[in-house]
This record gives sequence, structure tokens and C-alpha cells, in this order.
Amino acid sequence: MFRSKLKSIFLAVSVSFMAVSLISFPQESVDASIRGLNMWWEIVFPSLLPFFIVSELLIGFGVVKFIGVLLEPLMRPLFKVPGAGGFVWAMGMASGYPAGAKLAARLRQEGQLTKIEAERLVSFTNSSNPLFIFGAVSVGFFYNAQLGVILALSHYLGNITVGLLMRFYGNEDAADKEIKKRKFSIRNALSTLHRTRIKDNRPIGKLLGDAVMSSIQTLLMIGGFIILFSVINKLLFHLHITSFLANIIEFILRFLQFPETLSIPLISGLFEITLGSQMTSQVQEATVLQKVMITSFILAFSGFSVQAQVASILAQTDIEFKPFFFSRILHGILSSLYSFLLWDPIYEKFYDKEQPSNAIPVLLFKEVSVFSELYYGIVETGPIITIIALLIYIMIYTKRKF
Repeated sequence: MFRSKLKSIFLAVSVSFMAVSLISFPQESVDASIRGLNMWWEIVFPSLLPFFIVSELLIGFGVVKFIGVLLEPLMRPLFKVPGAGGFVWAMGMASGYPAGAKLAARLRQEGQLTKIEAERLVSFTNSSNPLFIFGAVSVGFFYNAQLGVILALSHYLGNITVGLLMRFYGNEDAADKEIKKRKFSIRNALSTLHRTRIKDNRPIGKLLGDAVMSSIQTLLMIGGFIILFSVINKLLFHLHITSFLANIIEFILRFLQFPETLSIPLISGLFEITLGSQMTSQVQEATVLQKVMITSFILAFSGFSVQAQVASILAQTDIEFKPFFFSRILHGILSSLYSFLLWDPIYEKFYDKEQPSNAIPVLLFKEVSVFSELYYGIVETGPIITIIALLIYIMIYTKRKF
């Protein structure tokens, strides 16, 4: 009882303090809000919307269950999750935060995952997409497309390692024991697909409308969190709370022999990955390797902004948030470690500033421009896509309401 009252007081004081801060720094709050809004409607909304809609359709038509039956022999031994987790993993990697959490929660609501399986799956299926790593971070912030290879490899290898470690989370449940008795075949997968489609007897028009409505509602929620944490991050800086927290981080950086000037970018990155990555790239006192390691940690930790989005999505189910939060810390440490380990054998060995090597990895470096062009193409056309999608959403909502 006392603990509950203490929590109520803490929440009330925190919100009141934020309200006072907004009044004290109105211009800064508006600027931060506009920055978050621009990020949402230029990049996040247009890049995530197609993946969300297609995912809903694939689930409705039974394709996810079809993929699940085929991938069961791979996903179950490696990550101790159903084969459908392979679909969530792939879509989460392609579309970025927080697609993995949304799809895992959706499969949990469909009954395709147990509670423990869903918590295992959420822990390693939320990652940054290649467009952001190569386009925004490596080219936009560091002006070095080759760094995208190191950042991407360390990020995704860290995620895979987290998945392998989280397979030991929780006890073997009935699904694990039952799965060992099953036999897998294409025929079985096709039968599962057909049964799922028949069971979901919604017409195609209704299914498409539901997919659009659900996807846009989720993206509106994501936009709210992006704007909120953009403002919070700015207020913390002007209230000198960021510098206070940076003093604590400096001890860790000093122990690792990193420049203390990386402390404020790291703190900012713990709240919002875009700002943190940008600030890290601008630190002059640090070496490129040190900045890459800090950026790798920021991308893997994903920031409290993304974590709040995930928490909101998971709150609609019985999936606990704690395993996800623990896996973000673990992912951050592993990604930084992988960045350090891969630096010499890949970046230093196969890329020379004066004359690029003719080795195979150079082909990877040249392909980076494709991601950069796609990223900036989304930035240019993003607002138009967002406005059209919102108009369609209003039309569907109005039709259903009246």
C-alpha cells in the first residue's frame, strides 16, 4: 500500500515538474516538438506504414503460419521460439523499431506464441533498419558510408547473440515438448495456411481496411512518443540534468579510456537514438573507432523513446517488459564489443582512405550508396505519403463511424 502511494506521488511530481519545465522553456519545447514531428512524418511514418499493413495482411491470409511451419526446425533449436518468429525477425530487421514488438504482440494475441516465447522473441527482433544505419547514421552523420558496414554487422550480430542467449530464458513449456513430436512438410504448411484463411472469414476489403486502421493507429502512437521524448531530451539539457548524469557516465568512460566529451552524446542517445548518434559523430576528441562503439551501443539500446513505444505495445498483452529492457542493455554491450572486434579485420584491412582495396568487402562498401539514396528518397517523399495515408485513414474511420 505504501509502495503504491509512493509511486503515485512520484508520478504526480514528475508530470508536474515537466509541466513547469514546458512553461519555463516554451520556445525550446516547441523547437524540440517540431524536430520530433519532422522525424515522424518524414521518415518513421512512410518507412513503417507499408511493413505494418503488409504484415497484417500476411497474418490474416495465413502466410505467417505457413512460414512458421517451414521455419520451425530452424527457429525452435536456435532461439526456442516457433517458426513464425522467423517472419517477425525478418520484418523487424527490415522495417526497424518497433515493428518486432508489434508483430510479436500480434502473434501473441492470435495465440501463436506462449507468453515465454513472446518475451524471448521480442528481446531480439527489435532492431534498427539498414536504411537508418547506412543512410542517416553513416552517411548523414559521419559522412562515411563505409562505417555503415561495421555498424550494421555489429548491430545484427549483437541481436543474434541476444537471441541465442535469451533461449535460456524461462522453462521448457508444453509447446517445446509437443513440437519435438511433429513432422514438417510443405503439405502441412499449405494445409495450415488454408485453415487460417478459412478461419478468418473477413472479406478482402474488410481485412485491408482493418490493416490500414491498425497500422496507422500504431504509428500515431509512435509519433506521440517520438515528439514527447524529443521534448523531454531538450528539457533535460536546459535543466542541466543531462550534464549531471554525464558526470556519472564520465567515470565509466574514463575507465574505458574514452574521452569524457562522449558522455553528453551518450546520455542523449539513451533517450533518443537519432540525436545521440548525431552528437556522437561530432565529438572531435574521440577516435572514429570510439565514436563507432558508442554509436553501436546507442543503436542497440534503442533509447527510452523506442522502449516506451514497445512498452505501450506490449501493455496490450501479457508480455512482460523487463526481459526486453534487459536484452537492450545486453545488446548494447555486445554491439560495442563486436564493433571493436570487427574494426581491424574489416574496416582497417579492406578500406584504405587513399586507395580502396580490390577485395570482396569493397563491393559491400559500394552498395551502401543504394541505402543512402533510398533513405533520402523517403525523406523527400515522406510528408506526401504521410498526408495521403492520414486522409485515407480519416475516410475509412468516418465511413465506419457514420
